[in-house]
Amino acid sequence: MARMQETLQFARQRGVITLRSLLLLFTGGLLLLVLVAAVSVSFDRFRDYMTDQLRGHSQDGATAIGLSLSNAIDGRDPVASSSLIDAVFDSGRYLSVLYLDNQGEKIAGRETSLRGINVPRWFVSLADLPLPEAEAEVVRGWSRLGKVRVISHPGRAYEDLWKVTVRTVAGSVLVAGLGLIGLFWTVTRLLKPLGAVEKQAQALGRRDFRRRVNITSTRELNQVTHAMNQMADDLGQLFEGQAKLIQHLRKVNNEDSVTGLASRTAFEQRLKVEVESEERAAPGVLLLIQLADFAQYNQNYGREEADRLLLGIAGAIDVFTRRHSDSFAGRLNGAGIAVFLPGVSRADGIIWCRQLIEELDGIYSEFSAPMDVSVHAGIAQATENRYVRDLMSAADEALRRAQTENASVCHAADTDRLEHYNSETWRAIIKQAIRDDWLSLWLQPMVGRGEGELLFHQVFSRIKTPDGWVKANIFVPMAERFGLTPDIDRWVLMRSLRLLREQSGDRLAMALGMVSVASEEFRKDLLAQLEMAGPERQRLQIGISEQTIHHHRTQVGLLVRALNRLQVPVIVDRFGVGGVPFSYLRNLRFQALRIDSSFIHGIDSHEDNRFYLESVATIARSRGVKVYVTGVETESEYSELTGIGIDGAMGYHLGRPFEAEY
Repeated sequence: MARMQETLQFARQRGVITLRSLLLLFTGGLLLLVLVAAVSVSFDRFRDYMTDQLRGHSQDGATAIGLSLSNAIDGRDPVASSSLIDAVFDSGRYLSVLYLDNQGEKIAGRETSLRGINVPRWFVSLADLPLPEAEAEVVRGWSRLGKVRVISHPGRAYEDLWKVTVRTVAGSVLVAGLGLIGLFWTVTRLLKPLGAVEKQAQALGRRDFRRRVNITSTRELNQVTHAMNQMADDLGQLFEGQAKLIQHLRKVNNEDSVTGLASRTAFEQRLKVEVESEERAAPGVLLLIQLADFAQYNQNYGREEADRLLLGIAGAIDVFTRRHSDSFAGRLNGAGIAVFLPGVSRADGIIWCRQLIEELDGIYSEFSAPMDVSVHAGIAQATENRYVRDLMSAADEALRRAQTENASVCHAADTDRLEHYNSETWRAIIKQAIRDDWLSLWLQPMVGRGEGELLFHQVFSRIKTPDGWVKANIFVPMAERFGLTPDIDRWVLMRSLRLLREQSGDRLAMALGMVSVASEEFRKDLLAQLEMAGPERQRLQIGISEQTIHHHRTQVGLLVRALNRLQVPVIVDRFGVGGVPFSYLRNLRFQALRIDSSFIHGIDSHEDNRFYLESVATIARSRGVKVYVTGVETESEYSELTGIGIDGAMGYHLGRPFEAEY
């Protein structure tokens, strides 16, 4: 809710005027005010000047006519007086020339109107020049004959005033325009770092601390950009420190310090989830591997060489588990290693166990020459009703029988009677299910902590086999092994988008297989489908497992950035078991983490996992990344998780999967 309010507030702020526009508006208004003031002052002063000119001209004309009538012409002769006045008036410089007697009666004169002036009439009304009258006496000797009253014509004055006004306004506008252009360029140049700072701040909001502002401007803005760059560096270092802390905690709690494989505690915890958990329980095989005479090798060659041997063995096992989807391995004791292969039949497990033992025997023999060494293994079938202790006991019994032989061998437990489908049968079943659309979409709710509101539904696929419907965690590892997950993920994507179109308020989440993410063709199809989907794609979250991130960094980076551009939320799925440094969150924008169920099973009695989960939740929350958990099967587990502060939880205790209706 808080994030939504911040988004709405930011959207409202986008309508507020920018600093550059404000500066330009203020400066433009100021220039306009100066322009109006300058033009007004110039106009008034020139108007006064033209008024004085008209007054002087009138007075000069009146004096000249008065002298002429007094001296050159007999002012008592109306005809002569009229001729003189006509001659003067015809020059066009006067609006009125009148010769009046002592009683004010007109003797002679001419008048005209203010027509024919080559300026706009509104300007004449605006200027409204005064029309001063000038008078002069007409005398003959000591006798006063009358007076001459003259008004100069203001036409030329109006024209001169119009020209001066137009030139003043044009010059002011030109200067103001050039000033605004110069100001626009200057302000744009000076404020350019602010745009870069805004993008940097947005990048920091996305937890991207790599962006820097390298644009220089004024001293104050340079100080701001320097402070922002320093803050980005500090946050980046803080993130690195927190990421290293999480990685260290994961290693301490879950990894063997010598081999890098899972520790005994972590392996058994994950094995319990795979074998005993109602939600994930699936068939599979457990391999217990032991290096014969390892104590003698350690005594002969020393601890350092023994560690090198174990590291080489672990490297081969790591390659083996990568070839078998969702499989995992751990170191149980000095030279004892366990491997679990989910969804694998006993027959296939024996074949792959022998191949692995043969490879490990070659590594051991190369390190220990000229010692005569061997590698033994025991294998047991995981079934629906078998507990971990029984499975370990059966595999250990098979291992002890193998250790009675001098050669490197793999023995299977005699108590295993239930046989699951072999590889080729699985291949045929999955292909037929895809071809004949024997697939079904199932949903499981992810609920928020507190009041338990529904956040979204996780979507799963199930396929139809001769024995009925099979859960995804059983057949998906086999589909990954055969490279068939892209076809299944396409089907799930198509059905999920269809469901979102029909149910406008729903939110869904789907997980992609490793082979799907690695496939360029699938990534193109996925992005094309999402782009065509329209707004409902924003209600579909895409999950990418941490193991996929570990093994396909480049492909994951391309996919995540493309999904970000489409505004499709991305989740890190099965977080904690991929062995990936937490720093990938610095470079890729994920919206949530989904903790693997192996950390949740029995968390109410597992202090190390609780501490690890608390650390992950605290750091992820500080980065704006939500934390979800899966595999919650008891009330005590859920109660413990709500105390940690996770954002959402999923499991059989909170809601069982159900088939989607569409």
